[in-house]
Amino acid sequence: MDYQAILNEIAAEVEPLLEKGKVADYIPALASVEKKQFAMSITLFNGMQYSVGVADTLFSIQSISKVFSFTLALKFYSKDLYKRVGREPSGNPFNSLVQLEYERGKPRNPFINAGAIVVADALINHYGNKETAFEEVQKFIQEVSCNNSIASNPVVAASEMEHGHRNLALANLMKSFGNLDNEVQDVVETYFKLCALEMSTKTLSRSMLYLANHGIDPLCAKQFISPNQAKRINAVMLTCGHYDASGDFAFHVGLPGKSGVGGGIVALIPKVMGIAVFSPGLNAQGNSLVGTKALELFTTKTGLSIF
Repeated sequence: MDYQAILNEIAAEVEPLLEKGKVADYIPALASVEKKQFAMSITLFNGMQYSVGVADTLFSIQSISKVFSFTLALKFYSKDLYKRVGREPSGNPFNSLVQLEYERGKPRNPFINAGAIVVADALINHYGNKETAFEEVQKFIQEVSCNNSIASNPVVAASEMEHGHRNLALANLMKSFGNLDNEVQDVVETYFKLCALEMSTKTLSRSMLYLANHGIDPLCAKQFISPNQAKRINAVMLTCGHYDASGDFAFHVGLPGKSGVGGGIVALIPKVMGIAVFSPGLNAQGNSLVGTKALELFTTKTGLSIF
């Protein structure tokens, strides 16, 4: 299959859509991001990589970081993690307080904000402090990406903390229900620092290979998690990876994936490849408008999906 030709076709087809969508301007540090950018990369199991657009451009991965923090928390806590965070689709916006109140401080899944805050709290418990927890997740991402330069943007992290009133409210609500062990400020700071990590579509597509291969990196043969854990993570990505548009994404794209309000989306095709797209214009649910369309076109043109 001529993957490069397919990516070039997709880039041409989505170009008229780059005017649409809205950048995540509720995070001031992201408000000035140029909306008309587009990139798409795939990394195959043999290490071959194909890209189109601004594939070396670094952008804020935001909620894509939740895949990596969830991976480590599941590795350390196994089924016990589900006592604190569920694995069901929320059907509500990613920062909803209403559902969290109704369900007594237990988030629906690890990919909504409240769930990722609980995961950050669990990692602080495991590592002993917020600094080590952040550094270990960062190190893990660097390892699965084969890129030691991946770092968090302090300006973005500070901007999120300064305007993160709703996330602080989520954390305080969970604290009131006894589902947060550490100081609210420490947990939310760690969460924002992870969201502020910056990667390109090239590094992101590479980072998905361990999940596409039963927890084992096919290029270096290192086992990061068990096949069963990889299966569980992929399942939650399919059902919960795109907030209240997760069903729509599964319907149109048919791949496990995770979006971020920075405009990135990662996805994977089991035993074949990791995929990443970037386009900052978001739809109403906070997912990349052009990125979602590009992934739909990719599975349609290649015939590759999990269905």
